[in-house]
Amino acid sequence: MGISGRLRLAMLSYRFEESLFLYPALIMSGGIVLAVVATVVDDALGHGTRVPLTLTMSSNAATWLLATVAGAMITTVGVVFSLTVVSLQLASDQFSPRVMRSFIRDRLSQRVIGLLVSLTVAVILTLITVAGIIVHLDHLAHGLQVGNVARGIAREGEAVASALDDVPAGMRQVDPRDFRDIPAEAVLIDAPSSGWISQVDLTRVFAVVPPGTVVRMETRVGAYIHSGEPLFTVWPEPDHRSRRRLAAAIEVSEIRTMLQDVDFAIRQLVDIGLRALSPAVNDPTTAVEVILRLGSLMRTVLTTSLAPPALQDDADRVLVQPWNLSHEEYVAHAFDQLRQMCLDQTEVAAALLRVLRMLGTHVREEGNPDLEPVLHRQMQLLFDGLERQPDLHPEDLRRLRALTSGDTDPADHSR
Repeated sequence: MGISGRLRLAMLSYRFEESLFLYPALIMSGGIVLAVVATVVDDALGHGTRVPLTLTMSSNAATWLLATVAGAMITTVGVVFSLTVVSLQLASDQFSPRVMRSFIRDRLSQRVIGLLVSLTVAVILTLITVAGIIVHLDHLAHGLQVGNVARGIAREGEAVASALDDVPAGMRQVDPRDFRDIPAEAVLIDAPSSGWISQVDLTRVFAVVPPGTVVRMETRVGAYIHSGEPLFTVWPEPDHRSRRRLAAAIEVSEIRTMLQDVDFAIRQLVDIGLRALSPAVNDPTTAVEVILRLGSLMRTVLTTSLAPPALQDDADRVLVQPWNLSHEEYVAHAFDQLRQMCLDQTEVAAALLRVLRMLGTHVREEGNPDLEPVLHRQMQLLFDGLERQPDLHPEDLRRLRALTSGDTDPADHSR
């Protein structure tokens, strides 16, 4: 049972960006094509023709040069691959296994790996490759800095968050309470495999069922589903073809992706912050930086309208999505664990209070004041936990209390 073409294309593009094989293999294929073209050009020009701006050497010298370059490159390949593997291991240990995808999909690293396995037009590619290796090592060193890791995750998450309210043309919001009662003739469409819900093609959901059909989605993007668990509840009963095509409107992936899942970006940032706050790492500065980046991501999430829980088209087809995350749930996912872990780190708690206060002001100014109490509740829960800390000095507690008001500098994130 295949997924829809749109979902497959998006997933292939996503996988291409994350592959350490496909993009280097494409560069290597380009090198093979270049070698063939160079041979054809050489045969067409003949042995006696002098081409400007090219090296002139005997066949023995050319063979020696290529052999030398090949041997040097094989050695360099081993070194660069070792550095890459060590870097990925460091990223996994220091940040979180879920952020390794940020390094794997790095395009510069993939280009350098591709150049290292291509030896055509040897002298030119050797110079380009040597320069690429130097740039790659510099890029790798900067890429392992937590600020760059968190920035990349937050930036990708913001792009996904900005599309949370995308609704296909021709659909309108309806009240989900009108479809709360599930009739006895409703049928279940089960998940064909276990994995993460990575994408939902809303257009296809409406297109593959007859007019007047109600489709209730029993999962959400970012959730894990087991094979045989229900994907949809549908009434009236659709035919076999519609069931098969409807199941193909949802992609179940082996790994969690950020194609439509902004909660995965939140999860990665929280993971880095929790790792930094753990006794084994104990790096509060990293936790502060992650909280600031998380605040930037949440500014977009909390001011972007979410997809309506129930949609209807002109043919009275209805899609109900009761389990989609709300803004309140995004706030809980972003701050609950960090709030519980930072109670013995006053500077981290101060940064979290400032970010929550900033977000409260931001949602009010952007016309979404209903979320302000949710953020204030997080601040109050944090302060309640701080008050119960036995080793917290009263002066520190007074300073943290002051951060909940508008009388302190909201930008003073470090001391």
